[in-house]
Amino acid sequence: MTVLPDDGLELASEFPDVPHEQWQRLVAGVLRKSGEEVEGADAEEALTTALEDGLRTRPLYTARDAAPDPGLPGFAPYVRGSRPEGNTAGGWDVRQRHTTLADGAVLADLENGGTSLWLVLGEGGIPVDGLGRALEGVYVDLAPVVLDAGRDTGRAAEALLRLYADKGVDAGAVRGNLGGDPLGYEARTGTALDFAPYAALAARCAEEHPGLRALTVDALPYHEAGGSAAQELGASLATGVAYLRELTEAGLSVEQAAGQLEFRYAATADQFLAIAKLRAARRLWARVAEICEAPGAQVQHAVTSPVMMARRDPWVNMLRTTVATLAAGVGGADAVTVLPFDHALGLPDAFSRRIARNTSTILIEESHLARVVDPAGGSWYVERLTDELAQVAWEFFRTIERDGGQAAVLRSGRIRCDLATTWAQRSKKLARRREPVTGVSEFPLLAEKPVEREAAPEPPSGGLPRVRRDEAYEELRARSDAHLAATGARPRVFIATIGPAAAHTARSTFASNLFQAGGIEPVADGRFEDSGATEAVLCSSDALYAEHAEEAAESLKAAGARHVFLAGRPAEYAGVGSYVFAGCDAVDVLSATLDRMGVS
Repeated sequence: MTVLPDDGLELASEFPDVPHEQWQRLVAGVLRKSGEEVEGADAEEALTTALEDGLRTRPLYTARDAAPDPGLPGFAPYVRGSRPEGNTAGGWDVRQRHTTLADGAVLADLENGGTSLWLVLGEGGIPVDGLGRALEGVYVDLAPVVLDAGRDTGRAAEALLRLYADKGVDAGAVRGNLGGDPLGYEARTGTALDFAPYAALAARCAEEHPGLRALTVDALPYHEAGGSAAQELGASLATGVAYLRELTEAGLSVEQAAGQLEFRYAATADQFLAIAKLRAARRLWARVAEICEAPGAQVQHAVTSPVMMARRDPWVNMLRTTVATLAAGVGGADAVTVLPFDHALGLPDAFSRRIARNTSTILIEESHLARVVDPAGGSWYVERLTDELAQVAWEFFRTIERDGGQAAVLRSGRIRCDLATTWAQRSKKLARRREPVTGVSEFPLLAEKPVEREAAPEPPSGGLPRVRRDEAYEELRARSDAHLAATGARPRVFIATIGPAAAHTARSTFASNLFQAGGIEPVADGRFEDSGATEAVLCSSDALYAEHAEEAAESLKAAGARHVFLAGRPAEYAGVGSYVFAGCDAVDVLSATLDRMGVS
């Protein structure tokens, strides 16, 4: 009789290790049943997923997938966190963003879970002279304030420092960031700013306000222009290096200069990539700091991605921001801003702001996410992805440096071209629904009542574009909405099924979802003549298509159908005009369909 260990935790120790090759053989056997003949490493490769930047996610990670030693939390290279205690002391900083003087909104955030404020001032935000009103009733010695004022940073900074003085806040107790980011502003607007005033602010902060930073390295302009994770990291690294050069040339020590920077990154619902991005960012900056002989801990502010926020079925954005916030927390961000679910629609209301606040609160207080330092540490997948992403981002950073630095690539148009190329590739995946957008390209709800919000102030523009994952489908849906308003009905397509439900349900469901993504209402009941549709889609099995597709297509045309689709891979069936299938260019199909229907 075998005696179990006292702790009962080593039950698997009696079993032999399973060779990696044995697992590959089992994978090959499963793939063979689906008609794919592969062996060995090719079987594993068949299950890999391609990411941006040439990265690939494999189906299995083991101890064989070694990555460089990430060190310990709070020590170089800071992969595992910038502080030894991580966020265990009280969770991350819950930083709420405000662009208007909404009555009571600032205090409501701080009284109900928010721990700091991110105030957008000047263009696209609160008037600079309204800063005092925005902070009325706020204990500014307790709640750090982060400014985002673009070309008005100087005026906004003076107003904030004067407010601290008027309230009697000790200079050493001031916390926050004045938000100077001239290269970020140039990326947004195409307008270059003189760095000298920002250097003066940094020198003042270093001498008089040791807890206040003067500069933000904002990577959001590159993310929002369609950039990949590596491009976002590389651009932020190049910007940070540019600021170090400017500050040291202005007379600050390299230690003082590094202490004036805070980095802002996007957190997406691709949780593992978001976790790896924040970890890689700290590693990369630690490498820069090592070269410069400066302190290497990077202060990070993560913001849930505006690119992923959908305008249709916006309630799903709550789920996206929850996953993104989880990723930011696990990735070790020092501060996290959760954009309200209605961010893409205009100004958030009190409900959406409350949900945004509570997203962080639940993850910190109820899910206990902050009780562990670096929860992802030791994951073979995360450690390997962090290393691979850091390598690609470093190479992108080096190409920027070779081309003269961040300012040079902004002014030459090179960075715009790089980001546009990446976005064009991603747009193809979105169009083919290889990257699904729930509630938009997948499982849309045509009957949903639109969520309406007061228009938000227009943000600065003129530089890099702002993209959204839903933009191609939003255009199609807008055409359908206009048609509904003009005629009282949406454009329709008739779902013509052949055979029993078991033969057609999968494809009729697929076709219905696809056409609804373009605002085209599927009609599945009754006869074509009574449907109000001008086009139809045949749905059945391949076997029944071979017997009945041509006859059914001719029958539909005789009944008045101007165009007949078939749900399935392209073949040669008389009477069928085009085919819809998983992986087809849905945007192209839907746009052409609306064109034929006269929906403009």
